[in-house]
Amino acid sequence: MSALTTPTLKASSLAGKVVLLTGTNSGLGRQCALELAKLNPERIWMTARSPQKGKEAVDYVMRLVPGAAVEFLELDLSSFDSIKRAAKIVVASSVQLDVLVLNAGLMGCPPSLTAEGYEIQMGTNHVGHALLLNLLTPLLLSTSSTGNPARVISLSSSAWKHAGKERIQFDTLKSLTGATPVSRYIQSKTANMLYALEFAKRNPQLIVVSIDPGEVDTQLFTREPGDEQMVYLQTEVAPKLVKPVEVGVKNHIWAATASVVETGRHYEPVGVAAEPVGLLADDQLANEVWEWTERELAGQGI
Repeated sequence: MSALTTPTLKASSLAGKVVLLTGTNSGLGRQCALELAKLNPERIWMTARSPQKGKEAVDYVMRLVPGAAVEFLELDLSSFDSIKRAAKIVVASSVQLDVLVLNAGLMGCPPSLTAEGYEIQMGTNHVGHALLLNLLTPLLLSTSSTGNPARVISLSSSAWKHAGKERIQFDTLKSLTGATPVSRYIQSKTANMLYALEFAKRNPQLIVVSIDPGEVDTQLFTREPGDEQMVYLQTEVAPKLVKPVEVGVKNHIWAATASVVETGRHYEPVGVAAEPVGLLADDQLANEVWEWTERELAGQGI
């Protein structure tokens, strides 16, 4: 689809399908769960790190969509143990997984490390999601064998356009030193995008895309800032964001349901395939992201 093509925005039914979304306690994730619940799926797994917030989000969806088949699943993407527990529950509880939306994320937060020693934003936004995807790949492939390809949707952003000459500083991804918190976020979103596109090449049985929701007013802008650059974004940029989550989630819904979605593409809102320029056309960096991630996840299984 060209950048000038206007896609059909009417969502298709999800009857009989199983969906898993990460980061559904608030913002785009919760809104995505709400909108998909209206499409009559067989089940939606709503994941969150906090059981209290996660269950509150499930209750929120069920109040607005009575009878919705939504279920809470505890998932902390900064912990391999938590990711493995969640994946094990899904694999044991379901014979199919039709749509996997890798939505959760952190932005510009104070420096810290995950349980396995990764910089918190790269570890949560990219590495954690990559592990979850790898653990659920057999289920996705099994679902696709029925003739209807399962979908994987990786939430990136327009941040990759600001990656700069450093692109991704692989030698600092297990360190608190190096890039600034906002730069760390940009690197993680670049990794989200490029890993998804590489994953698509290696798994042609699936439909795998990355998406940009646009400039959306979410809670990412209300959390503790990691540096002055993030403070600036919170005080000067966030107040000007006029796109609410109800609008920002449209690219999620389109990618999850539209019949014209092409695997291996990065979609800007709504349903506009980005031209392969800049980092989108950087096959060397994409392969570096893939190889680094595969090395880090080697031996991790359930």
